[in-house]
Amino acid sequence: MNPKRANRTLNQILIICIVVASLVVMNILYTMITKAHFRSGIGVMPYSSSADKTRSITANRGYIYDRNQEIIAQDIDTYTIYAILDTSHTGIGDVPAYVMDVKTTVQKLAPILNMSEDEMTNYFETALAANMYQTEFGLKGKNLSVTQKEAIDALELPGIEFNKASKRFYPNGKFASHLIGYAQYDEELKRTVGKMGVEQYLDEELKGTDGIERYNSTASGTILSKMVVEKAVNGKDVYLTLDKNVQVALEKCMEDTMKSFHSQRAWGVVMEVETGRILGYSAYPTFDLNLLNDIKDYTNVPSEYFYEPGSVMKGITYAAAIDSGNYPTNSSFNSGTFYMGIDEKGKAYRASSKADAQSTIQDALGKNYGVISFEEGFARSSNIAICEMLTKYLPTDVFEKYLDRFGFFKKVGMEGVNEGTGQKNFTYPIEKLTTGFGQGSSVTAMQMVQAYSALFNDGKMMKPYYIDRIQDSYSGEILKQNSPEVAGEPISKETADKMKDLMKDVVNEKIGTGYFRFHMDDVTVIGKTGTGEIAKNGQYGKDTYVNSFMAAAPADDPKVMMYYVFESADILYSNGDYFKSAFRQGLIATGVTGDNDASSEDYSGWQEYQMPLLANHSLDYANNKIKSIGVKKVVIGDGSNIIKQYPEVDDKVVTKQNVFLLTDGANITMPDMKGWSLKDVKQYAALSGMNITWSGSGSVSAQNIKSGENITNKTEIKLTLK
Repeated sequence: MNPKRANRTLNQILIICIVVASLVVMNILYTMITKAHFRSGIGVMPYSSSADKTRSITANRGYIYDRNQEIIAQDIDTYTIYAILDTSHTGIGDVPAYVMDVKTTVQKLAPILNMSEDEMTNYFETALAANMYQTEFGLKGKNLSVTQKEAIDALELPGIEFNKASKRFYPNGKFASHLIGYAQYDEELKRTVGKMGVEQYLDEELKGTDGIERYNSTASGTILSKMVVEKAVNGKDVYLTLDKNVQVALEKCMEDTMKSFHSQRAWGVVMEVETGRILGYSAYPTFDLNLLNDIKDYTNVPSEYFYEPGSVMKGITYAAAIDSGNYPTNSSFNSGTFYMGIDEKGKAYRASSKADAQSTIQDALGKNYGVISFEEGFARSSNIAICEMLTKYLPTDVFEKYLDRFGFFKKVGMEGVNEGTGQKNFTYPIEKLTTGFGQGSSVTAMQMVQAYSALFNDGKMMKPYYIDRIQDSYSGEILKQNSPEVAGEPISKETADKMKDLMKDVVNEKIGTGYFRFHMDDVTVIGKTGTGEIAKNGQYGKDTYVNSFMAAAPADDPKVMMYYVFESADILYSNGDYFKSAFRQGLIATGVTGDNDASSEDYSGWQEYQMPLLANHSLDYANNKIKSIGVKKVVIGDGSNIIKQYPEVDDKVVTKQNVFLLTDGANITMPDMKGWSLKDVKQYAALSGMNITWSGSGSVSAQNIKSGENITNKTEIKLTLK
C-alpha cells in the first residue's frame, strides 16, 4: 500500500473516532443536565450550554416629574434573594456554590431580612426535606434594596444569589396621593401596572416595551455569553404642573388642619389664576404611595366628593347679580331674621312676621347687624343679603342660568380623574334662596375653583389641569403638550373688578369674616370665607360644618389662588396659619413678591428657611447666622449668650417672621408689639415669663407699656388686639 494513502486512511479513522467520542460525551452531559433540571423543583432552571436560550429584558416604567423636574415616581432596582441547596451547583472553576452551613447562613442573613432565625430555618428545612434545588424566603426575601443586597454580598455566603427586578417608588411618600395614584407588579401580566390615578390613566404611555436577550450558560446556571436581540424601550416620561414645594406645604397644611381642628376630612387646591395649572392638590385622610395597605378611602375628594359649600357660593351669587345688571348698588337692607313667605305665583318674598312665614333664615350664630349695605353684607357674609337679593333684585331664573355658565352641576372635564357633578336642588322657593348662600345644592371643589378663576381672572374662567406634557425619555421629543384652556367667560371684566373690590373687604377690613384669620401684612389677599352645615339623613345637624376659604393674591392682579376646605365641629376656629404657610409657597412659585404698598419696609420677596441652632451660642454668632434670612429678631434680656430660642431648630421660618432669642441677661425691656399676632405674644410670654393679658382678637394694635421701658414678671402688660 502506498504510505501516503495509508496515512490518509489512518487520519480519517482518527477523525471518525473523535467525532463519535464527542457525541458520547455530549449525550452524557445532556443526560446529566436533564436530570439536574427535573431534580431542581423550583427556581432558576439550569440550562444546557449546547443551545441558546432567550429571556426578556424588563423595560423601566417612565418617570413622573413635577414642573421643576423633581421626581414624583420612578422605578428602582430591587432584588429577590434565593439560596441554592443542590450540592452539584458549582461556580466558575468548579468552586462549590451552594449553602454548605445552614446555621451560619441563617445567623448572618436573618437580621438583614428582618426575619427571625426560626422563620428562616423553617424555609431551609422545608426545602431540604423536599429535595428542592433552591429556596426563597417569602415576602421578606423580595423587593430588597440595593443597600440590603450589598450588605448580604459583603457576607460572602456561598449559595446565596439574587434575581434582579424593579419596583415603583415614590420619593415623597404622601404627595397628591389620590391624584398620582400608584403602580404595582401584576402577576398575570408579568409587569408593573398602573392601578390608580395618573399611573393608571397613562399606563400605556408609562409602561414601556420589554426587550429580548439570547444567552448561553453552564449546567449550573453560570452565564457564558449573551446578546441583546431586541432592546428594551423604557416608558415615556410624564411631567405634571404640580410644584413640589407647594405640594409639600399643602400636605403639611392638611395634616395640621386634621390634627388641630379634629377634622374628619380636609382638602385643598392651589392653582395659577391665569393658566389653570394646578400647583398643589391634596385630600386627607391620605396615604403613603409606598405603603398601599394604608389606603382607607379611594375617593379623590376635590374632584369626586360633592358637598354644600356654604358662603363661598355668595361670590357667585353677587357676580351673577352684578353681571346681569340686577345688583342693588347704594341700597341697604335689614339684616335681621328673614321670614320667607310664598306668594300666589309661588315666588318667595320677605314676610313681616314668623306667623306669615314658610321658613326662617338667619345669619351665622343668629347675628343681627341692623340696616347695612349689600357691600357690608358681603364682607360680613350675610345670608340675609342673599335672600334680599334673590327676592327683590336678582330673578332666580337668571341666577340659575349663571350657575350653568359658571360650570356647576356638570363635570369640569379634568383629564385623568373621576369626577362628580354635584346635585342641583333648585325646584322649591326655599332651595332657590339657600343655593344662593351655599346650602341645599351641592358642588365639587374643582367646580368651585374653576368658577372662581373667572372672578380672579377678568371674567375668563380657566379649566384646571395638572398634566403638562408627555415626553420621550430617550430623545426628549414632546409627544403631547397641554396648554391653558378658557372654559368660558361667564362674567365681564367689569364684573370681575367689582367682585375683587368686594372680596378685598372680606380679608382686609376688620368687619370682614376673613380678616382675623387670613389677613396678611405683606401682600393684599382677596377672597371669600364659607361655613356650611352638613345634612345627614335629610336633617342639618350642629355637630359638623364645612369650613372653607377661597383666596387669591395680589389683589389687583391675582396670580395664584387657593381653595382651603375642611369638615369639623369647630365653627369658630381662629387659626389661619396653616393656610398662610401653603399659600405663601404658591405665591413664591408664581413669582409674587408682595405689594409695594402693603408695608413701608423694604421687601424683595418671601423665602423659606430652616431655623438654625442658636441656643448655647453667643448673640454675635446668632446675628451673623440669621442676618441673611430677613427675619425680625426679638432679643429678650441684655445678655450676650442665648439660652432658648423660638422657633426651634429645623422649624420652617419665612421672611419677616418674628424670631425670639432669650439671653442670659436679667434686664428686660418692653418690645414694640404692634402688629404682632396672638401666637407671637404667647411665645414671648412663655420665653420671658412676663405677665401679659389681652383683649380682642387679631393683631396687637395698642400696648399699655411703652417700648424700651424696663419690665419684670410683676409688670402688668395689657394689650389690645384688633
